[in-house]
Amino acid sequence: MGARRRREAPMPASAAGLLRFFEEESKGIKVRPEIILILAGMMIALTILMNKFFL
Repeated sequence: MGARRRREAPMPASAAGLLRFFEEESKGIKVRPEIILILAGMMIALTILMNKFFL
């Protein structure tokens, strides 16, 4: 019974506990960071081109 009790104990509030918390699955749209950077770069380039040619 002692081993079972140890396995069910909550994780301590350490760096490993925080890392485990952020690795949990969350609901919502999953997008890779590379895609966000590419889209942001394209939007910046489009804004610069629009300002250069249409203003």
